[in-house]
Amino acid sequence: MPSDTGNPADLPAPDATDVTTSPAPVPASGGYRAVFAVREFRAVFAAHLLSLLGVVVSELALTVLVYGLTGSPLLSALTFALGLLPYLVGGTLFAGVADRYPARRVLVTCDLICASCVIVMVLPGTPVGGLLVLRCLIAAVSPVFTGTRMAALTDILGEGERYILGRSLLRIVSQSALLAGFGVGGVLLAALSPRGAITITAVTFLCSAALLRFGTRDRPARSGGDDRGALLRESLAGARGLLGNRRIRALMLLFWVPPLFVVAPEALAAPYADEIGAGPVVLGLLMCAMPVGQIAAELYVGAALRPRLRALVVLPAATAGLLPLVVYGFRPGTVATALALVLAGAGGAYVIGLDQWFVEAVPESLRGRAMTLLTAGLMTLQGVGMALAGLAAEFLPVHQVVAGAGAVGALCVLLLVLEVRRTAPNGRIRTEVRDGADQHMTSG
Repeated sequence: MPSDTGNPADLPAPDATDVTTSPAPVPASGGYRAVFAVREFRAVFAAHLLSLLGVVVSELALTVLVYGLTGSPLLSALTFALGLLPYLVGGTLFAGVADRYPARRVLVTCDLICASCVIVMVLPGTPVGGLLVLRCLIAAVSPVFTGTRMAALTDILGEGERYILGRSLLRIVSQSALLAGFGVGGVLLAALSPRGAITITAVTFLCSAALLRFGTRDRPARSGGDDRGALLRESLAGARGLLGNRRIRALMLLFWVPPLFVVAPEALAAPYADEIGAGPVVLGLLMCAMPVGQIAAELYVGAALRPRLRALVVLPAATAGLLPLVVYGFRPGTVATALALVLAGAGGAYVIGLDQWFVEAVPESLRGRAMTLLTAGLMTLQGVGMALAGLAAEFLPVHQVVAGAGAVGALCVLLLVLEVRRTAPNGRIRTEVRDGADQHMTSG
């Protein structure tokens, strides 16, 4: 893979494939414990957990604060929407940062920017408009941070088995933090004012920055650190080059499209509970079912399946993952609905194998931009999916909207699966995982 330039011309032609197909031995896997044995990963993991809790708690506290200042449900809801919409802007316009500057510097700077924004939020004189602008800034920084960290994992863990399990662990903790974060936020809001709860999130960002600064190695920038043009031009050129490559585009879409449809039951959970006459307990159960299914499936696939089997289940799991939502069309009982959501969440485990294909398809010099663009597209399309589900529910019964999302989504994913198969190296899906033992590893 080229490593001396970030120009999209270095990418293979759209119809070419850039993944080696020569088999390589797979090292004996130590599972998730082998990942935690790497000292740098432990620092990244702890920083990830702290920053996630900070984001979730700040979102909840900021929503309460804005509603308390304005009494406007619209502005209160807008604070959540602003957590998704700027992802596209930040992930597209600033993606070049991930490759142009050393990863540790980028990660620490992003955490310090978020901490600074949060500190300004808690100042009594900050107007509501200022709060929303600061919320947008944090959201715009997030895809750069996430993309840089994802790319840096290949330096810390290698490109083989440990990288796959490391990515899996970060996804698992993301889902768990969403469940725990709102609970922690509720407890903090019961004991503190909204500004007091937000203040605590500033501490989590600062702790994350310290962990990354002192717990990870300082590595050079992927693009060589030279200034070859405006950041905006470099970011857009990288995005054009990545999306212009047929193989990379197909893999990105397979990351993006299932979440576009699978968010429908979560976005419409409250209206659906009202439609079937269920109370808040059932609503809470339905909201938790899908994350529980994804966490359980990721843990099983990562711990119990060998790399070859993970690769074999990618396309079937992606295709079938949305089909359980069709059950909504029959308006089943609470237990059947919760089971369908658990199964839909479990289908998300297809990304474990997809991670390996993606990191192999992207040139190393563009990996930071690729990961940033991947994150931005994922979050943006989830927001679009929520909006479309809400719009459709204005004209159709909620259960029909969710069932339709499952059926239409499954058809779209099937078409994507065919494209992924067509772009596979030598016409076949790679099932071997490269040995990551030759990559630099720092373990503690």
